[in-house]
Amino acid sequence: MSMVLFASVVRVGDGLPLSASTDYEQDKELQETKRHLKGLSKKLSQFPDRCTLKTGPYNVNFTSSLGVGYLMVCTANYPNVLAFCFLDELQKEFLVTYDTKRISSAVRPYSFIEFDTFIQKTKQRYNSPRSLSTKINLADMQTEIKLRPPYQLSPEDLQAINGFSVHTTPKYKGIAPTQMLEPVTLPGIVACVLSVLCGGLNLLRGVHAIESILQNDDEDFNYVIAFFLGTAACLYQCYLFAYFSVWRNSKSFLAFALICLSNMYLYELRNMWQILFHVAVGAFMTLQIRLRQPLGKAPDYNV
Repeated sequence: MSMVLFASVVRVGDGLPLSASTDYEQDKELQETKRHLKGLSKKLSQFPDRCTLKTGPYNVNFTSSLGVGYLMVCTANYPNVLAFCFLDELQKEFLVTYDTKRISSAVRPYSFIEFDTFIQKTKQRYNSPRSLSTKINLADMQTEIKLRPPYQLSPEDLQAINGFSVHTTPKYKGIAPTQMLEPVTLPGIVACVLSVLCGGLNLLRGVHAIESILQNDDEDFNYVIAFFLGTAACLYQCYLFAYFSVWRNSKSFLAFALICLSNMYLYELRNMWQILFHVAVGAFMTLQIRLRQPLGKAPDYNV
């Protein structure tokens, strides 16, 4: 029989257990699976925000968001779409019930043990398929799993969880590599085109500067460096706009600062309007990068 057997809520930063469902199962394999879950809960920050660990007759699934992880143990034949929808329900209710400040300031294990009541009620619903058939849009869930499937933890990951690879460098940090960004807007496209244009102009002027140096030894090679740095900064901003990256906003601001500095150095080779154009495009691109945020939360499953 396919069913949800156990669920817990932990703090991602240090693995502190915040709440968990009451456990009456004495099966040895299930207890071993829960041992893996306990080890995993202490290392959630090393893995993507949606994972599955297969341990024989049982699976461990987890999601993490806003510094909180939601883990569950279910039978191996329990559908993935239902498993992650179950975790999504826990996430929504927990974030509505407890504010971030209270979660981060918790010092005792199971400080929110009263949340067990909601976990148990949700378990009962998800262990009764008939009660779910009219409340869950399976098509939406299947689409979400297809677009952003959970990362399958490998035997090497399991060894790291159990402490056999203590010094192993984490494969993942922060948000999963499949993290998606919000849809591209028209201002974003315009900013990207203008940024590519500025990069191309800088590259062209840099090539001409190299030709001038070859013909005249008195030319300043630093101009070439300034042009190429401006090109790199413009193209890097386009990359940050298109793809998610850790510290993305900070990187875009540093790229904008590099654009400003390179144009300040090129003051003698450009008029004021040209400098203002390059700086304005860099500022506009920085704004668009900041406005295009990651899709940090899974879509509503109409539960």
